[in-house]
Amino acid sequence: MVLQGKMAIITGAGGDLGRGMSLRLAEKGARVMVNDKNLDKALETVNLVVNQGGQAMAHNADVTKAEEVREMVDQVIREWGKVDILVNNAGDVRDALLIKMGDEDWDFVVDLSLKGSFVCARAVAPHMIEQGYGKIVNISSMAYRGNVGQTNYVSAKAGVVGLTHALGLELARYGINVNCIAPGLIETPKSRTLDEKTRERLIKMTPMRRMGEIIDIANAVLFLVSDVSKYITRQTIHVSGGMEGF
Repeated sequence: MVLQGKMAIITGAGGDLGRGMSLRLAEKGARVMVNDKNLDKALETVNLVVNQGGQAMAHNADVTKAEEVREMVDQVIREWGKVDILVNNAGDVRDALLIKMGDEDWDFVVDLSLKGSFVCARAVAPHMIEQGYGKIVNISSMAYRGNVGQTNYVSAKAGVVGLTHALGLELARYGINVNCIAPGLIETPKSRTLDEKTRERLIKMTPMRRMGEIIDIANAVLFLVSDVSKYITRQTIHVSGGMEGF
């Protein structure tokens, strides 16, 4: 699974999962455009990639804004000549029960995860179509199957699965693979903020009886963006230790 000569864009790459993906793909030879609205975090990831011998550059496009995304893609084309890989990883939560969830909470989460994935895919698609090659990986969550207090997040992540099905069907004729990863319970700084009772309950719901690691998600991304998976498209892979929903 070598990515030498491949150019990748990873959104939300200043965060823990995106950073892990960036390091893994760069380790395998890809040049990585590290995008995060928080430029300082993006630059931290770039420094880590460079320190391990890889190539990366940072951008702080808001993935919900088409013009900013186009500028990011144009920079990749200008600097590296092409874009082969897009990982739509940007996302966040604003949890609340339905009757307490405000319009802003809904719009923020759905726009970031779902609209952002659409906007970024639309921006790279013409370049991938022209070259007859491309890999798009959308990051969903096992929460897409339903979870209390996350109406916005569940809807967004279910939408990402649907987006994968639609784009995969539409772009397959051009040699573009579109797939989705749905992580389960992953050990990250954010998950460590869960109270012990919640952690124990979620671990008990996981057949492997443990949390996954960031590298588990990064390795799944690596598989889907490599040519080992060239005949796989429109699929959602559950990297969840067997969990079938929260």
